[in-house]
Amino acid sequence: MLRPGFRDRRTLPHERRGGSQYRVVASTVLGIVVLAVLGAVMGPQWDPVPLADPIAVETSDTAIGDAPDLRTYDVATSTVTVQLGGATVEAQISVPVGLDEPAPGVVFVHGAGTGKFSRAFVEQARALAASGIVAMVPDKRLDTYTTRHRDYVQMAADYEASVEVLRRHADVDPDRVGVYAESEGGWIAPVMAAQDPRIAFVVLVSSPVVPPREQAAFAVDSYLRNTGVPHGVFRAIPRAVGMSLPGGGFEYADFDVTPYQRQMRQPVLVVYGTGDASMPTVQGAEQIIRDTAIAGNGDVTVRYYEGANHGIRVDGDVSPVFLGDLSGWVLGLPATGSSEPRIAGAQPVQTYVAAPVPEPWWLRDGDVVLGTVAVAAGLIVLAPLAVGGARTVEAVRARVGRRRPGTEAASPAPGGARPARFGPGVASRLTVLGVGTVVTVVALVVYLVAVARLALDYERNDWVVQGGWLVVRLLGVGAVVAGVLLARRVHRLGVAHAPVAGGVLRVVAGWAVVVGSAVLLVVLAYWGVFQLGI
Repeated sequence: MLRPGFRDRRTLPHERRGGSQYRVVASTVLGIVVLAVLGAVMGPQWDPVPLADPIAVETSDTAIGDAPDLRTYDVATSTVTVQLGGATVEAQISVPVGLDEPAPGVVFVHGAGTGKFSRAFVEQARALAASGIVAMVPDKRLDTYTTRHRDYVQMAADYEASVEVLRRHADVDPDRVGVYAESEGGWIAPVMAAQDPRIAFVVLVSSPVVPPREQAAFAVDSYLRNTGVPHGVFRAIPRAVGMSLPGGGFEYADFDVTPYQRQMRQPVLVVYGTGDASMPTVQGAEQIIRDTAIAGNGDVTVRYYEGANHGIRVDGDVSPVFLGDLSGWVLGLPATGSSEPRIAGAQPVQTYVAAPVPEPWWLRDGDVVLGTVAVAAGLIVLAPLAVGGARTVEAVRARVGRRRPGTEAASPAPGGARPARFGPGVASRLTVLGVGTVVTVVALVVYLVAVARLALDYERNDWVVQGGWLVVRLLGVGAVVAGVLLARRVHRLGVAHAPVAGGVLRVVAGWAVVVGSAVLLVVLAYWGVFQLGI
C-alpha cells in the first residue's frame, strides 16, 4: 500500500533533485543510440553500385537504316476467339485494306496490369496496320494471373496460341509473324522466341531484363531519388523488397529471363524512353546484346527516344517517330535487322546498376514481420481494456456489496486514501508509451504510402517527404522519452518501497504495454526511424 499523500501529489519526495532533466536527456540519447545500432545490425544497408560503362549512342537520329518508305492504308478490324488451355480470350486483328500480298504480322504481349484489347496498344496496332502490317492484340488471360502468382513460361504458351491464330490468317505471311512485348512482357517474349524458332522477330519495349525483384528495387531507388527523400529512407529498400511478402506467393519475383534471351536467334528491336526511371535503360540494352551474342545473334537494333516514358509516350501520346521507326524496321526485315546505325537516339542516363537485392538477415519473412507488429500492438491495446474491465467489475461488486442488507461499506485506507491500482504516475506513463509507439508505427506506414504515391507519380513535395520523415522521427523520440520517464518512475517507486502495480492483472497489463512497446520500437529501428548515419 502506498504511503498517505503519494496518490494525490503524483510525486515522490526525492523527485525534484537537481540534474533530473539531464538524466532524462542522457537516458533518451542512450536509448536512441542503442536502437540505432540495433536497426543497423539487424538488416542490410542499401548501397547501389554506380553504372560505370554508359552505352555509346552512334547518332541522335533514330531512323532505321534500310527501312522502306512507308505507305498508308485504311484499316479494318475484326474480333476472333483464341483457344487457350482451359480458357478462351478474345483478340482484335487490325488489317491493312488493299494489300498486294501477304503481310508480316505482329502479336502484342501485354505489360503488367493491362487486359483488354479495347484499351491496350490501340495506337501501336493502328499505326502498324496503317503501314501495311497485320496487328493482333489479344485480351490478357487473367484467370491465372494475380498479384501473388504469375507463371511467365505458361503465359508464353498462352500468347503462342495467338501467334498460331495469326499465322493462319489469310492476309498474313506465316513466316513473317513476330511479337511486340512491353514492360512485363519482356519476361515473356524471350521465352516464346526461345521455344518457337519460327517467330520471325522480337520487339522489346521498356523491357526490365533483370529479375522482377531487382527491377523493383531499381525502380523504387530511382523514384525515391527523384522524390528527394532523406537518405535514411533508402534503408527500407532491401528490407522491404528483399523479404518474402506476407501471405506467400510472389515466386515469380526471382524469375530470370537470361537463359531464354541466350536462345533468341531472331532479329531484336530494343526500345527505351529516356524519361523512363523505372527501367535499367542502359543495362537492359547491353544485357540483351550480350545474351543474344551467346546465341550467335548479332541482329540487335537499339533505339532511345528523348523524354519518352515507360510506354514510349511523350505528353500522353505514343511517340509518332517511334511508331514510324517500328513499322519501317518490321517491314524492312531481314535487312533492317543488321543495318546501321545499331544504337541510336537520345543519350540515356542510368546512374546505378540494377543488381541482386541483399536479403534481410533477421526479419526476412513478411509473415513474421506482420505477425510481430500485430501481436505487439495487440498487447498494447488489450492491456488497458483488460484493466478497464477489471475496474468495472470491481466497481460493480462494490455497489452490490453496499446494497446488500447488513453489509458495511468498505473502510477507506488510513488517511482517507484509496488503495492504489498503479503507483503514482505509472498509468499515465504507460499510456503515453503505448500510444506513442503505436502512433509512430501508424505514422511511418502513412508516410511510406504517401511517399510511394509521390514516387509513382514522379512528383516532389518537400513538405510530405522531408517534413513527414521529421514528424515520424520526432514521434519515435517521444516514445523513447516516455519509456525513459516510465523506467525512472518505476525505479523511484522501488527506492521508496512503494508498489508499482496492485494485483496480478495490473502487473501483467503493465508488462504487456512495456514488452509490446519495446518490440515496436525495435521494429521502428529496423525500418530506420532512429538511425544516426550508422
